[in-house]
Amino acid sequence: MSNNDNDADYQRILRNLEAAGRAPEEPSPVEPESPAMAVQVRLPLFTPWVARILLTINIVVFAVPWLLDVVGIRIAGGVSIYEFSLIWGAKDNAAIFAGSQYYRFLTAMFLHGGLAHLFFNSFALYSLGFETERLFGAQRFLAIYMIAGLGGGVASYALNPNPSVGASGAIFGLIGALIAFYTVARRVLGGIARQQLGSLIFITLINLALGLTTPYIDNNAHIGGLVTGALLGWLLAPRFALDTRSYPPTVVRLSLRNGWALTLAVLVMLIVLVALITPPI
Repeated sequence: MSNNDNDADYQRILRNLEAAGRAPEEPSPVEPESPAMAVQVRLPLFTPWVARILLTINIVVFAVPWLLDVVGIRIAGGVSIYEFSLIWGAKDNAAIFAGSQYYRFLTAMFLHGGLAHLFFNSFALYSLGFETERLFGAQRFLAIYMIAGLGGGVASYALNPNPSVGASGAIFGLIGALIAFYTVARRVLGGIARQQLGSLIFITLINLALGLTTPYIDNNAHIGGLVTGALLGWLLAPRFALDTRSYPPTVVRLSLRNGWALTLAVLVMLIVLVALITPPI
């Protein structure tokens, strides 16, 4: 959205911003008196560095045990390091419920069941994570990713008796957050938002259908992450507005009042649910 060849889109964004009347409290939008007064505006976007770190962590956590296994290093008893990481890091209902190993909600988000699993989740994180962080910023992106991953883990814990691993719950959380963002911004971004919403909804339906028809895919985690991410996305999504106090006008980012406080409330609610749920084992 920030490339130079999108000037026409930014002109449309400017007109939509003025029509929506979403300027900050002090300045107010001013209609151009003539087409000659039209100016270019750009959305204030961020550099996606947290998404890069998360992508690197996912790859390293898989690659290091795999390489150690290749060279023949084993844990006492002949257990491979990769298998050891799955045994002690996967979401395992019995270990969480009876053994109070709650750390598994976190570790399971960074483990993968194979190279194909890692590839698809890494590609999704690259495609969706970078876009999400550009729009939301580092702190909001990280909160959405981690809490949505927890939401997916809690849904899996409540409904799926089988062990599971993967970043899929967090990835679906990013999809939900982007759907929320483009829904909030549709009056401002116009056709761009409608296009993105159509694509995201299509991707969501295809992946949920794939989860329903493919064994060993934890669709409960996908749905839990999606719903949690959509809620957090709505709470933390920037509300773009036009500031006409400068020339050319600039697009500024406004936030939902109490967005962070409500995000913390969602996190607390998920923790309470873990304490109250008796999972299938």
